[in-house]
Amino acid sequence: MVLQQKVDEIIVLALKEDMHYGDITTDILMDDMKQSRAQLVAKEKGVLAGCDIFARVFLLLNQNMALSFYKHDGDHVKKGDVIAEVSGQTKTLLKAERTALNIIQRLSGIATMTNQLVKETEGIPVRIVDTRKTTPGLRALEKYAVRVGGGYNHRFNLSDAVMIKDNHIHAVGSIKKAITMAKAQIPHTMKVEIEVENLHQLQEALEAQADIIMLDNMTISQMKEAVSMAQGKAILEASGNITKDTIKEVVHTGVDVISVGAITHSVKALDISLRFTTGL
Repeated sequence: MVLQQKVDEIIVLALKEDMHYGDITTDILMDDMKQSRAQLVAKEKGVLAGCDIFARVFLLLNQNMALSFYKHDGDHVKKGDVIAEVSGQTKTLLKAERTALNIIQRLSGIATMTNQLVKETEGIPVRIVDTRKTTPGLRALEKYAVRVGGGYNHRFNLSDAVMIKDNHIHAVGSIKKAITMAKAQIPHTMKVEIEVENLHQLQEALEAQADIIMLDNMTISQMKEAVSMAQGKAILEASGNITKDTIKEVVHTGVDVISVGAITHSVKALDISLRFTTGL
């Protein structure tokens, strides 16, 4: 799970964005004493993620809100399933509704798409991982949702690992020089990953003893050849325009890791609604 402090920071910013000076409609129409109950309902099938974060939105506004969950993160839901019930001050329900839904819908969409890709790897020792192509400010939550969906996380930020991309190589002058420079300065606990675009570059990266090699936008036949060339000397990561329609072929090339930016940058939010059932 994500650190509570980080979760709270994200929620507070989102609430401030949605209620800069309060909720004028709710504050006019609703008495402070009015109480209501609502159900969180799935409107399509998918994998749930973000339940605790959904609850936290309400509790940060009003600690007296009551939430009961019937489904939890990682559960598969279908249309009509009641995920949770929320009860308490009507004002709080209305003010927290959109922010809470935005979060759980997006995270559940990420978990759902990730899970769809992970299912294509069953029986094959390969990992589906995310990238840094995340919504600004929401990376910690979105990468959590990837894990809920059965995927794994790539580096969280630029400080986590050495990852030499094409522009680094162009700036330094060569693959060998970039890897040599990196290995000379990093601690023994850190690995070096480098991006290559063809088999010639792959050979250079292997000779320079890269720990992880990203095969950028290679064809299926090139990936298979890359696996043959590497012979386990480096972890091979396939990347570039990989979708649900194309992933099965990539899975069977023998690569170790498949990174998919789409699971965070092009995901469809899962359709979930909050329906008022009654006043208390």
